[in-house]
Amino acid sequence: MKIRKGKFLSRGIRLHDMKFLAKDIPIEVMPAPEIISISLGQHIGKPAVPVVKEGDFVYQGQLIAQADGVVSANVYSSVSGTVEGFEKRPVANGAIKDYILIRNDGNYMYRPLDPLPDRNKETVIARIREAGIVGMGGAGFPTAVKLAPKQTPDTLVINGAECEPYLTCDYRLMVEKTDEVAQGIRLIAKALGVTKIVVGIEKNKPDCIEKFASYEDFEIVVLRKAYPMGSEKHLIYSCTGRKVPVGKLPSDVGCVVNNIATAYAVYEAVELDKPLFERVMTVSGKAIVHPANLLVKNGTRFDDIITHCGGLRDTTAMLVSGGPMMGPCMISTDLYSGKTDSGILALDSSETDSRNPSPCINCGACAEVCPMHLLPMMIDFYTQARDYQKAREVGGVDNCISCGCCSYVCPARRAIVQSITLCKQKLASKG
Repeated sequence: MKIRKGKFLSRGIRLHDMKFLAKDIPIEVMPAPEIISISLGQHIGKPAVPVVKEGDFVYQGQLIAQADGVVSANVYSSVSGTVEGFEKRPVANGAIKDYILIRNDGNYMYRPLDPLPDRNKETVIARIREAGIVGMGGAGFPTAVKLAPKQTPDTLVINGAECEPYLTCDYRLMVEKTDEVAQGIRLIAKALGVTKIVVGIEKNKPDCIEKFASYEDFEIVVLRKAYPMGSEKHLIYSCTGRKVPVGKLPSDVGCVVNNIATAYAVYEAVELDKPLFERVMTVSGKAIVHPANLLVKNGTRFDDIITHCGGLRDTTAMLVSGGPMMGPCMISTDLYSGKTDSGILALDSSETDSRNPSPCINCGACAEVCPMHLLPMMIDFYTQARDYQKAREVGGVDNCISCGCCSYVCPARRAIVQSITLCKQKLASKG
């Protein structure tokens, strides 16, 4: 049994994790609605290209859109039924994406992937690519690309921190699907060609620590309960003591990071021949009638998920897609689930602060907690002045991980994260 404490994370913030609302609720299968709407862009990179047309019958698990290039991912139908058509729809952050509409016939006629002839490195990576697996911690980077870094790694770091408040989907997988997750972790290690496996778990999950400590080939690192402990760079430092330099990738210091849900998807793809077409989501918050951890088929309408959980209370003040720190607020529940959707939160007034922002008082609180040692107040100032280059030079906006610590502690309630997002968009548009 290899258990040790992780290195101290000096910055960041200490939050009430609010996980008690859903952590003890087992994973439940969410029935799919009559109409499924599946996005072609459930990942970073180019959207997938449809390989079906209106009127086609599709099986559950059938390829409906093919990856377009290296940084892209296959998309599969989550139900059996008939392709109703194609349409453009907004996602939670307001961007418009292309969707395939499928009428669910309720039969769930399933078409698995072809069985694998072996479990060698190349075969496993090819299966991960074929199954359309992406990082399910939120970023959505195609996993097969991540498992073929330019620099040869020596350590696989598994993110079991789940540091975002409220979310318990990874926790339930660690508790209920321990062996399956462990097998997925080993398959990822095989794909990377590494033997050192480090699993970082926050100390507020003692049952998960105990379960994974039983595997002799895993080294368990007990992480301090802090946010954003799940950030790649901070997780690597806490687990290995290695620092990822500015502008570099984890592989540059010999590490590759994957999260729990991704490892479980890899297990299903390799051992069960199942492509990625559903995932576990947490539905939580004081304004949801029945918090839950649901196995949701991709393309399920958020409104149907909320209805399944008893609906919203009259006290609802805010709806969030994902975690409360990094997830975008939703102006509508007419959105559809995908590979990277970890949760839906319905928050009441006691969980939010809807007061209007006031001018910055230059207290420096945002800089004191910034885990990347940036100057968020300067990024906000220069972004409001539309001097985006200055925000880069003085504030260091390029190195921001958009964790939200700055906005959380700001006494003036400045929308600093939104300023940072805008600044990055403006800089990107100028090349």
